[in-house]
Amino acid sequence: MKIIADTNTFIAVALNEPEKDLIIRLTEDCELVAPEVLPFEIGNALTAMMKKSVLQADEVASSWEIVQHIPVDLRHIDIKSALKIATKFNIYAYDAYFLECADSLRSPLLTLDLGMKRIAREIGITILE
Repeated sequence: MKIIADTNTFIAVALNEPEKDLIIRLTEDCELVAPEVLPFEIGNALTAMMKKSVLQADEVASSWEIVQHIPVDLRHIDIKSALKIATKFNIYAYDAYFLECADSLRSPLLTLDLGMKRIAREIGITILE
């Protein structure tokens, strides 16, 4: 089964957050898929955490290395469709990219973001929990 995995799930695994075990259980024997912007968003999230003093510079680099070992199929998405989702629900385009990816592939979404879960349900996307 293909699963669309949100950026926050990769960060949670890399940083060994409490949700890590659940994420691994939910994705076992599945193919992870994400929009092709995923690496850029992960890099941005890690450096944002450094700016907020949540991570040190060496932890940013080591977290990036951990994420690189997670197999994921990066997909091109329809940005115009994603922007329709973003404007309809007044959300960031980056979040809409994951929703559009899940919707277009008719695949479930794995996210830790409660707002994205709510919007995904409204659109008819299955949420993995």
